[in-house]
Amino acid sequence: MQVEIKIDHNCKIPKIIVLTDKITDEITELVKRISDESPQIFAGFRDSTLEILEPEEIQRVYAESGKVLAMTDKGEYTLRLRLYELEDRLDKNSFVRISNAEIINLKKVKGFDLSFTGTICVSMLDGTVTYVSRRYVSKIKQVLGI
Repeated sequence: MQVEIKIDHNCKIPKIIVLTDKITDEITELVKRISDESPQIFAGFRDSTLEILEPEEIQRVYAESGKVLAMTDKGEYTLRLRLYELEDRLDKNSFVRISNAEIINLKKVKGFDLSFTGTICVSMLDGTVTYVSRRYVSKIKQVLGI
């Protein structure tokens, strides 16, 4: 993708033009990100307090015992969104679903162990180990370019 910036001193309001031969997922995502003016933040509950969570703080989001939990550097929080809602709201370049019950932040991954047959072991920077379900292995390999 090429990016070009033109300086026009007569232009008072910035304007973005996307020139393409067809609409692709990449173009759709780009337009969505540019036009999305509100920052994505999430409300996390711990004990009886509500805290604002920035997406870059989140290591992983998972469902457990009927609740959706977010693991951050500061601890574990309960979220009031469903996993599919979070998947839609989180940055697709940083977050990827690894199972029906879990989404991980790729920027918080220490490494992937591919030696397991049929699945992938994911080591997070905080020492947590989780697994990619068989259903999502091909998706992870595509994201990683392997």
